Amino acid sequence: METRFPAPSRRLEDGRIECGLCPHRCRLAEGARGICFARRARGGRVELAAYGRVSGVAVDPIEKKPLYHFLPASRSLSFGTIGCNLLCRFCQNWHISKPSDESALDPEPVTPAQLVEVARRTNSASISYTYNEPIVSYEFTLECADAARAAGVRNVAVTAGYIEPEPRATFFGLMDATNIDLKSFRETFYRRLCGVHLQPVLETIEYVHRRTSCWLELTTLVIPGQNDSPAEIRELAEWVLAHLGPDVPLHVSAFYPNYHMRDHPATPIETLRDARRIAKDVGLLHVYTGNVWDDEGATTWCGRCGAALIRRRGFAVVENRLRAGGACPDCGEICAGVWS
Repeated sequence: METRFPAPSRRLEDGRIECGLCPHRCRLAEGARGICFARRARGGRVELAAYGRVSGVAVDPIEKKPLYHFLPASRSLSFGTIGCNLLCRFCQNWHISKPSDESALDPEPVTPAQLVEVARRTNSASISYTYNEPIVSYEFTLECADAARAAGVRNVAVTAGYIEPEPRATFFGLMDATNIDLKSFRETFYRRLCGVHLQPVLETIEYVHRRTSCWLELTTLVIPGQNDSPAEIRELAEWVLAHLGPDVPLHVSAFYPNYHMRDHPATPIETLRDARRIAKDVGLLHVYTGNVWDDEGATTWCGRCGAALIRRRGFAVVENRLRAGGACPDCGEICAGVWS
């Protein structure tokens, strides 16, 4: 299908087509699919195999993404497709991220205009590209994002950030907010448990923060015995502080056994609280515990005076004391975020 947002690809001397969307740079014979499953070689280029078909649509609270400093308590029309360019052994949505066929997709395609209309009809302030990796559905994601922006609806990407520099600029140029998974601060973890490399993810995170107006939050799924050591948590937090500053929110979330890691225990809440404490001791102002009930770890606190600014219970905002522009009502300090 013709698109205004073609992902880069090139024909090789042996007749295969190299996909230029992500660092895998899959080299595909005619009809073959890439590691992500969502993309295939056809007619001399790499295309999205199931343009416009979705695996699920829901209206979610924006806090579920999770985004805590972007339009709190607003609704976000959320949808997913299929496929992922990571091979995470602990995937929580493996049935759509690592499919063997397209049976998870609705047989009837939808258009970007239809999705935008649903967003407006449901009073959704944004559309979230989520549930599976939105980068692998690059063309459809960006057609939707372009239509949403024209209609005054904001765009949110929930992503692992594994993308090449050229398409990265276009992708995040159309996003208003993103939560990027920083799954570990160890290359060995990324290679062994995710089948990819750490450095491209770090480069994406820095690019979004430094080169775009897209609001950025990070999530680390803390897995017992894999990436939960105090030393690694400290190094990760130190990198965030040095490269992004103290204001970028970090969510440390609980792992629950799934996919190929059902033999691993769930993350104890004390492990998350310890990780939060370490990151805050390093100097990060906004560190949250996720996938657990933890009032302190779900609250946004003022970075200057320590006042509670936004209290949450689960995904619900139960109190928002922020003044106009994100100001603390007690000391006037501006809390970083997108508040209106």
